[in-house]
Amino acid sequence: YKRQVFLILSFYSGVGGWCIKYMVDAVIGRGLISDPELLGTHFGAFVSDGSMSFLYMMIFLGITSVVVLRGIQGGIERVAKVLMPALFILMLIIIVRGLTLPGGLAGLEYLFAPRWEDFNASALFNAMGFCFFSLSLGAGTMITYGSYLGKNENLPKNSVIIVISDTMVAIMAGLAVIPAAVANGIAKGMAVSEIKLGGPNLLFATLQDVFHDMGTIGGIFGLIFYALVLIAAISSAISLIEAVSVTFIDHASAKGHERDRNKVLAVVCLAITLLACLVAVDGLGSNGIAPKDLFHINSKADWCADWLDFMDMISEGIAMPLGAMLMSIMVGWEIKPKSLYGEIDSGYNGHIHGFYTFCIKYLCPVIMFFILLVQISTFFGLGWFN
Repeated sequence: YKRQVFLILSFYSGVGGWCIKYMVDAVIGRGLISDPELLGTHFGAFVSDGSMSFLYMMIFLGITSVVVLRGIQGGIERVAKVLMPALFILMLIIIVRGLTLPGGLAGLEYLFAPRWEDFNASALFNAMGFCFFSLSLGAGTMITYGSYLGKNENLPKNSVIIVISDTMVAIMAGLAVIPAAVANGIAKGMAVSEIKLGGPNLLFATLQDVFHDMGTIGGIFGLIFYALVLIAAISSAISLIEAVSVTFIDHASAKGHERDRNKVLAVVCLAITLLACLVAVDGLGSNGIAPKDLFHINSKADWCADWLDFMDMISEGIAMPLGAMLMSIMVGWEIKPKSLYGEIDSGYNGHIHGFYTFCIKYLCPVIMFFILLVQISTFFGLGWFN
């Protein structure tokens, strides 16, 4: 999973840098453009400027690296205690403002009203695939942080808390974005289907239009929103860098070698920077160095249109579900579930052995297999599950 973490961080760093840029723009008022048609052009001009994208990407990586270099308690834990409550409070502020906009309830309906005509196997397994990215499953993060827990921790209870908390935050994130974007589009006479509600354009064009129409206070809400996204990006990047760094340290320790944590982190961050440079200078495919340009790929699919989507396709699309499937098979059929019963029982008095064995041996590998197929079908436009 080390390789996919490098790929994830390569585009995570780029997006984090964009958030810093738009935070700066919100502070100085430069990002709130009055003409909606110019918003996409403004964003495109920024990302196609390789030097500026690289600069803000390096700022993001610098912040993340400093936190991880300070260690578990002095860096990650201390920052998490501040960032997580801040994330929650800022999200509530944005949600309240979005729902009180004229047309906000229409956005609420769009978010939660079922559209059964759009429901199919592809939608179901795509939603499951989202869980991988949201929970960092198949990327080693849960294993790394789990190794820091005390022996008396209740693992089943903690797992349930993590899933519930993650789901709540995902719903809150939707409430923070969709109602405001839909309300603003409706106010401009647009149909909901015409509003850009996905991808970079949602964050850096549609919502910029929303903040502009809020008037003077829009700059404040823009600052809060991009701070919110930045906090989420930094917290995720911290966990991924920690996971891959600890893996290198533990592998060396198993062979009788000691590795200096700071040196390992420096090498990891350097490798991430080299990969992230591709995403930064590519400009979302506008600078002629996209995978389809370099490798002469004759396809209109998004996966080869730019380096961000290419890295996303390999890491989230293939490596994460494939890694999770192989890990389930390894634990269920080679290591054997009973070898982990001691870890489960050390802080838990319930009866979960049978359920865990069934899930890890049969349920998880099958679900992972179908998620992998859907991801391949979606990224390469094969239409297997439509």
